[in-house]
Amino acid sequence: MTAPDLPPAPQTPAPYRPVAAALWMLGSVVSFSGMAIAGRQLQGVHDTFEIMAARSFVSFFLVVGVAAAMGRLGDIGTNRLGGHGLRNVVHFTGQNLWFWALTMIPLAQLIAIEFTSPLWVILLSPLLLGERITGPRALAAGLGFVGILIVVRPDFNALNVGVLAAAGAAVCFAATNIATKRLARDVTILSILFWLTVMQFTFGAVLAAWDGQITWPTTATAPWLAVIGVTGLLAHLCLTSALRLAPATFVMPIDFTRLPLMALAGALLYNEQLEALLFAGAALILFANWINIRSETRKTHPR
Repeated sequence: MTAPDLPPAPQTPAPYRPVAAALWMLGSVVSFSGMAIAGRQLQGVHDTFEIMAARSFVSFFLVVGVAAAMGRLGDIGTNRLGGHGLRNVVHFTGQNLWFWALTMIPLAQLIAIEFTSPLWVILLSPLLLGERITGPRALAAGLGFVGILIVVRPDFNALNVGVLAAAGAAVCFAATNIATKRLARDVTILSILFWLTVMQFTFGAVLAAWDGQITWPTTATAPWLAVIGVTGLLAHLCLTSALRLAPATFVMPIDFTRLPLMALAGALLYNEQLEALLFAGAALILFANWINIRSETRKTHPR
């Protein structure tokens, strides 16, 4: 007589901690902003492939070193390699489109187009992640995007290659975040970061050497390349951690706060002018995120 089949063990639900996710996402905002500043310092010296290769080279040793120090090298696995590959091809494409657009259109316009990415996440998440678009999430995304338009007032009347590249980067970043959310369901953060560095270093190194001309780091550019490597890794660590703790449609609109932060950095570092509309738009962005966080927090701590 054979034993009856046992029912499958119930899966442990993913943790749902919106406040912690918001804090992780703010860490991602700060890290991505630092990477953007370092990238601006390298403009015209290294091409995008060289920057991506150097960033991944630095990040690889950080990932392996931290994993070894914590005794967690075993967390790095080879499962879902196809998912890792798809995620990194899309992200690598988007990142290079972003750097390319930076050389062709004004920075404010590039940022405005880039920040359509959370809207693409909200639109694509129901199809690819099965997440529901709630009223507060849609309102937060809409208000945040309006705030961005108030700040930068981009001119979309004339489309050019730079605008199209920036738009392509925004879609790629949205797809990357959705792929990260899918991977984070059953792949460790260390494994995601490890394959990020390995694959993107390979892509960057091969393409940088494709034309036979490589600009090697100098004493002036090496520190900025190191900053890009560290902040790029921290940004992905924070982003992945946030996506493990809350839905992508909640997490990604928080990225809107990067715009006022970058505007402040531009004023302090590059003497860029701060306008009254900047503060109005920034206030609307922060209000939109407050609506989002308040709505999600009430779900976990109802009165």
